[in-house]
Amino acid sequence: MQATIALAIFILTYVLIISEKVHRAIAALLGGMILILAGVLDQEKAIEHIDWNTLGLLIGMMIVVGITRRTGVFQYLALKAVRIAKGEPIRILIALATVTAILSAFLDNVTTVLLIVPITFTIADSLGLNPIPFLLSQVLASNIGGTATLIGDPPNIMIGSQTHLGFLDFITNLTPVIIVIHIVTMLIFYFLYRHKLQVSDEVKRKVTNVNPRDEIKDYGLLKKSLVVLALIITGFVLHQSLHLESATIALSGAALLMFIAREEPEDILLAVEWPSIFFFLGLFIVVGGLVETGLINKLAQWALNVTAGNFVFTGMLILWLSAIASAFVDNIPFVATMIPLIHQMGNLGGLTPQALEPLWWALSLGACLGGNGTIIGASANVIVAGLAEKNGYAISFVKFMKLAFPMMIVSVAISMIYLLIFYF
Repeated sequence: MQATIALAIFILTYVLIISEKVHRAIAALLGGMILILAGVLDQEKAIEHIDWNTLGLLIGMMIVVGITRRTGVFQYLALKAVRIAKGEPIRILIALATVTAILSAFLDNVTTVLLIVPITFTIADSLGLNPIPFLLSQVLASNIGGTATLIGDPPNIMIGSQTHLGFLDFITNLTPVIIVIHIVTMLIFYFLYRHKLQVSDEVKRKVTNVNPRDEIKDYGLLKKSLVVLALIITGFVLHQSLHLESATIALSGAALLMFIAREEPEDILLAVEWPSIFFFLGLFIVVGGLVETGLINKLAQWALNVTAGNFVFTGMLILWLSAIASAFVDNIPFVATMIPLIHQMGNLGGLTPQALEPLWWALSLGACLGGNGTIIGASANVIVAGLAEKNGYAISFVKFMKLAFPMMIVSVAISMIYLLIFYF
C-alpha cells in the first residue's frame, strides 16, 4: 500500500513539473510533504534522504558568483571574446559559446547564461543581426561545458555527492570527450551559419573599438573574488586528500568572500536561487519514498534481468535512456531517481564502487548532454528562451528541437564511442 502511495506521489509530482502549471519548486516540496503527511516516511527518514552536500555546494557557489558578478568581469570576458574574433560574426558566435562552455564548467549553467545572454543581445544589436543563432550556440555550449566537471551541472553535483568520485575524477574522465563534443558542435554551427551571419567592415570596427576594461566596475572586489575563487577551485581539486566535502569548501569560500567584501548579507543572499534549492529539497524526499518502499530495488532487479547482467549493455542503456529522457523531462529528477537505482544494481550484481564507475560516467554524459535535446530539457534552455521572448525574439519548441535534437544525438554518439573504447 505504501509503495503504491509513494509511486502515485512521485508520478503526480513529475506530471506537475513537466506541465509547468505549478512552479517546479512548489510541486517537489508539495510531493515531499504529502509523503510525510501520508506516513510513507517520517520526518527523520525524510531528512536523511536530503542530500545536504548538493544543496550546500549550490548555495555556496551561487553566493560567490553573485558577488563576483558585481565586478563586471563576466561582461569583460564576453567583450574580450568579441575582440579576439575581430568582429567577425561567426567567430563571435564560436568565441561567446566557448566562453559560455568554459564558465559553465566552473559555475552552474543557469548563472552562466544569465551573465552571457544580456551581453549577446547588445553585441547582436550593434552588429544588426538576429541573436537567435548566438543564443542557441550558448545554450548547447552551457550544457556541454557543464558536463566536464563536478560542479558544472546539477546532475554531476548529485552523482559526486552520492559516490566516492571527486573533482579530479570528473575532470580526468569527462573533460577529454567534452572538448571533442564542443569542437564538433562548433564546427556544425560554423557550417550552418557562416554565410548567414555577414556584416560590413565598418560594423566590425565599431564592435571591436569597445574597450572591455571599461566593464570592470570594482577592481578591489575583483581581486578579492578571484583570490577566493582560486582557493575554492584548489579546494575542489584537493578535497579528497583533505577529507572535506565539496559543500564545506564552497560554503567556506562564500563565508570568506562575504566577510572580506563587507556587504550586507541580505543583498548577497538574494543571489541564491532559493526556488531551485527548495526544488532539490522536495525532490530528494520524493525519491526517498521510492527507496524506502523498495520500488527502486524492484526496478534495479528488472534492469538486471533485461540486460541479463551484461555490463556493456547496462552502460549503453543508461547512457541512451538518460539522454532521451533528459531531453523531455528535467534531468534533475531523472538523475535523482537513477542514482539509488545504479547503487542497487551494483549491490545486486556484487560490484565494487570502482567497478561501478563507468555507469556513473554513462549517467552523467547521458543526463547532462540529453538536456540539449529540447527547450525544456534543462533549466538553462528555459531561461534563455524566456530572455529571448522578453527581448522580442521567440524560440519555439519545434524550432529549438530541429537544430538541437540532432546535435544532442551526435554528442551522445561521440560519448558512446568514448565509453566503449575507454571503459567498456
